[in-house]
This record gives sequence, structure tokens and C-alpha cells, in this order.
Amino acid sequence: MDFLGDCVIMFVSQLLFFIGGWVFFMKKLFRDYEVHHSLVQLIFSITFALSCTMFELIIFEILGILDTNSRYFHWKLGLYSMLFMLIVLLPFYMAYFLLSNLRFVQHQAIPLTAVAWLIFMYFFWKIGDPFPILSPKHGILSIEQGISRIGVVGVTVMAFLSGFGAVNCPYTYMSYFMQPVTNSDIYSLERKLMQTMDMIIGKKKRIAIAMKESLQKNINEQVSKGIWNMLKSLKQEVLAMEELSRQLFLEAVDMHNMQERNEYAKTFQGKYFNIMGYFFSIYCIWKIFISTINIIFDRVGRVDPVTRGIEIAVNYMGINFDVKFWSQHISFILVGVIVVTSIRGLLITLTKFFYAISSTKSSNLIVLVLAQTMGMYFISSVLLIRMNMPPEYRSIITEVLGNLQFNFYHRWFDVIFLVSALSSIGFLYLAHKQAPVKD
Repeated sequence: MDFLGDCVIMFVSQLLFFIGGWVFFMKKLFRDYEVHHSLVQLIFSITFALSCTMFELIIFEILGILDTNSRYFHWKLGLYSMLFMLIVLLPFYMAYFLLSNLRFVQHQAIPLTAVAWLIFMYFFWKIGDPFPILSPKHGILSIEQGISRIGVVGVTVMAFLSGFGAVNCPYTYMSYFMQPVTNSDIYSLERKLMQTMDMIIGKKKRIAIAMKESLQKNINEQVSKGIWNMLKSLKQEVLAMEELSRQLFLEAVDMHNMQERNEYAKTFQGKYFNIMGYFFSIYCIWKIFISTINIIFDRVGRVDPVTRGIEIAVNYMGINFDVKFWSQHISFILVGVIVVTSIRGLLITLTKFFYAISSTKSSNLIVLVLAQTMGMYFISSVLLIRMNMPPEYRSIITEVLGNLQFNFYHRWFDVIFLVSALSSIGFLYLAHKQAPVKD
């Protein structure tokens, strides 16, 4: 009876997650597009529900909700379902939609899709060769073989986004990096842009008139050659000025954006984000330092940060404190914050990415790609969140995920994070130096 009740709880929660994914899909992603393929909506919503269920089971593990055997069963069921979505269903339909949009292979779309899926499976399996993740003890259809390979790609994406975000957030929020822009600066640049456009129009008129006259009049060969040389020179000048006008236009857009940032920085919310920018800059420096230390000394933390922090504080102050009790509750809050921010941040990123590249023809394929990315991202989050939990709550995650090299994923995250953060610092430094400034 307890098992049946636990199944009801999980079914209701998954149904709510499914509805949430469906509403997000319809209200956010496709509010400006017509979607007639209901299967795409269904796949996206199911992937979202399965992703949220994994986080829900982590929280249930900390709070002790559901029977242990029930949690283990739903972990296994959820992971196998997610692996089926990420390895079989999503890649197959992505290949199908991609090939069905090509006119010359539309009639052979299904057999070619099967071939494309087999090619995907080959490269998906081979991705494990360069990394110490293979587990010869387990079969080809085991959870370990699928999670280990998905984890490599997912952790790489997570680390890259985290490295860029850790650097970009302070750069975006802090007023220190904002350049003062006045209305006169913008007016001067826009006036220069309009003068350039007028010069382009004038030169194009001269080219058109000269071409018309050369065709209408009987001109000897030497004069005609001179006219065509002049026209060639004018066309080269026009091309150069058109490139200049594009650069001026982009600079004008950047100046308008910078002026809006300066105005926003004066508001209460802007001042709050400015303070948060300093906090994130300290975090970024600390994270880069810790990642470097972890890579050099091949170090991976064995105790979760919450328990370790409480132990240091208790030993320093010399007070009687129940570390285990409070680490459980604080770990629950920490994991909850990580879960909420991860889901919210990923959905915002997916929405921006979709609006940037989507169209009515490619929307189905793009949503399937986003669903694939989302599933891999959340599985990788589970691999990394495990280290933020006390040892007694890691056991079931370790048990259901199998004999994985968890330390490898943390080291790999540090390596990619460090490369991404340092590259982002260099890129933003160059962009900041080349940004338009007042004459």
C-alpha cells in the first residue's frame, strides 16, 4: 500500500511538471509561431517533467519523503526513461525533421533517418574512448554506459556556460565597466552616419548617370576605358563607405545600449545589481583560484561544502552544535536553491536562444535540440549536485547511477570552467577596449 501511495505522489508531481513544461512551451517558446506538430510539444514536456523529477527525488532523499525502495524504483524508472529520450527518441526525430526538410531526400526520409541514428549511436559510443569513464563490468544497455557519455557532453556545456556567466555577470552588472554616454555623443555619431549615407547615395547617383551616358552616347574606346576605370574606382569607394556605415550603425546601437545601462544603473534595482556584480566578481576570482588548485593538485572534495563549513565554524568557535542535523536542513535549502536557479536559468537561456535562431520552418527541429540539451544539462547537474550533499544522502544517487568515475566529472568541470572563464576574460577585455568612446 505504501508503494502504491508513493507511486501516486510521483505520478501527480510528474503530471504537474508535464503541465508546467507544456505551458512554458506554448506560452513562451511558441507564442509568436504556429505549431502543428503535437508530438514535438509532447516530447519537450516529457523531457522537462523527467528532468524536474530527478531534482525532486534528490530533495525527497534529503527530507526522507517516500520509502527507500520506492525512491530507488522511481530513480531507476526515471533514468531509464530519460536515457531512452536522449539516446533513442530525440536523436531519431531530430534526424527525421532535418532530413524531411530537404527536398531531394524527402521520399527516403525514414530509412535515411535510421541510418543517421546508427551513425549518431556510433559516435555517441566512441565519445567515451578518450575519457576514463568506460565500465567493462556493465552491459551495453546499462545505466552506467549511457549516463557516463551523456555526462561528458552535459558537464562540458555546464562548465562552459558557468565560466562565461561567472565573468559576464560582473561585467554586465557593475557600473565600473560602463562608459559615460551623453545625448551629444549619440547625436554626433548619428550625424556622421547620416553624412556617410548621403555620400553613398551621391556616389551611386554618379555611377548610375555615368553608366547611362556611356551607353547612350557614341564614345571612343579610350574615353570609354577611362569612364569604366572611374566607375570601378567609385564602386570601390562605395563598398568602403558602406562598410564604414555598418560600423557606425553598430557603434550607434552600442552607444544607445550603454546609455540605457547607465540610466538603469541609477535605479534602485540597478544599484542592487551593481552590488551583486562585486559579489560575483569575488566569486569568479575564488572559483578560478579553486579550479586551478584542484587541477594542479588533482583534488576533489570529499565532504560537502555545507558540512565542511559548519565543522570549521564549530571548531573555531568551540560551541556544542549538532552538525549532522543542521547540515541536513542547510543542504536541503542549498540544493533547493541550486535546483530552482538551474531550471530558471536554463529556461531563460533556451528562450533567448530559440528567439535568436528560430523560424516557422526550423522551429520543430530547434525545440528538439533544446529538449536534448535540457535533458543532458539536468543529468549532469545531478552528477555534480551529488558533491553538495552530505555523504549519507549520496548513497542512493551513487547506487542508481552505478560505478561512475564521479571525481573525473568534477575535474573535467574545473578544466572546462577555467578555460571558459579565462577565454571570456580575454574576449571581454578586448571588447571593452574596442568599445566606442567619446572623441
